[in-house]
Amino acid sequence: MQIKNFIRTSLLGGVVVILPVAIFILVFRWLFGFVTDLIQPITNLLLDYFPLPEVFADFVVMVTILAICFMVGILVKTRVGNFIHRGLENRILAVAPGYTMIKETVMQFFGQSKSPFSSVALVRPLENDTLMTGFITEYHKNGTFTVFVPFGLNMTAGHIYHMNPDRVFEVDIPVEKAIRSVLSCGAGSAAILKAYLKEHQTIPIDIKTDVKKAQ
Repeated sequence: MQIKNFIRTSLLGGVVVILPVAIFILVFRWLFGFVTDLIQPITNLLLDYFPLPEVFADFVVMVTILAICFMVGILVKTRVGNFIHRGLENRILAVAPGYTMIKETVMQFFGQSKSPFSSVALVRPLENDTLMTGFITEYHKNGTFTVFVPFGLNMTAGHIYHMNPDRVFEVDIPVEKAIRSVLSCGAGSAAILKAYLKEHQTIPIDIKTDVKKAQ
């Protein structure tokens, strides 16, 4: 029995170590192949003039593209460059189907755009002590909140609640950290509950016990 457990745990331990590395390599190979396919016409043009290995030619092309991106980034920081960019974007690109959505997605990915969620909150939408992790999306003049409560593993789906302030408890925790907790089905939520316990004392005793155990 001990030998069987030893073999099983050793095998699972090896899989846990090797599988993430193998998946990372596969994703990297796919991404590299995707990029090289995109730049293949430029690579072929470079190979016509210079007898280089194709891998080296791909590398030269990618470095050149990065250099161009760097130069464009410097250019749009100038007054003239920013004026040209805004004019081109507002008059041509903004009317292209899907451009605005793609731009917002890219800016979110690189951290150049603020999250649509202003802050994290634990909300009590039901007539009991149930607390849900939510994100405040709007504050209203009458004191109420609009809160988005996402589904686990999927930040693009959930419920939208318009709630009174006595049912919304803001917690001082980074939005990104709360999003990671939602995407991992609640793993790491002890930090959210700890922040809540620090700022709001009206928390059920069973949740206090769970927070202490998690610490």
